[in-house]
Amino acid sequence: MSDDLKSSRTGLHRYPTRGHHDFETMAAILDEAFVCHVGFVANGLPYVLPMAYGRNERVLYLHGSAQGRMLNALASSQPICVTVTLVDGLVLARSGLHSSVNYRSVVMLGSAEPVAADEREQALKCVTDQIVPGRWETLRPVSAAELDQTMVLRMDIVEASAKIRTGPPQDDEEDYALPIWAGTLDFSVSDPVPVPDPRLDPAVALPEHVANYRRRSQR
Repeated sequence: MSDDLKSSRTGLHRYPTRGHHDFETMAAILDEAFVCHVGFVANGLPYVLPMAYGRNERVLYLHGSAQGRMLNALASSQPICVTVTLVDGLVLARSGLHSSVNYRSVVMLGSAEPVAADEREQALKCVTDQIVPGRWETLRPVSAAELDQTMVLRMDIVEASAKIRTGPPQDDEEDYALPIWAGTLDFSVSDPVPVPDPRLDPAVALPEHVANYRRRSQR
């Protein structure tokens, strides 16, 4: 895999073995998600906004109201940071220190600019189909007034890094003998699936708080 998106600002210093700088790895993560968080500074204050997005090749599209103060701030070509994260599961170790999350994330640095008027409708289609693939063609045509009310920004993906954590807990060696359930809760299916740590003593029972775990939105 190439490091074509790596820079002095996107190199990973903590757990560098989890880092990826090839576009193919990042594209797979970006295409699975549809919400990003955009960090920027406006009037001397830092902000982070959740936004829907769409990806077309090496371009990220962001959209919102043309009257929105924050989106207009983003359109000023100031430096921004866009982050996308997919949470794949919980890593339940034998200690709080080593408990973690299995995840895939992408951090992109750059700036955004308004798309040209003749590109706006195609960009909105990209964002819509990112959320529900194929939905744009089932909707009524967007009106000229709606296009005028909507601002769409584009950010070229030129400087970025991905970070991925997978696998079981990584406990201190002396903790593996403790009679504490450890493993992962896998979110890749509708109901989280407890997966025991390969080094877990089979005699350790699955605790109720793990067996009955649900995300807050599913409780």
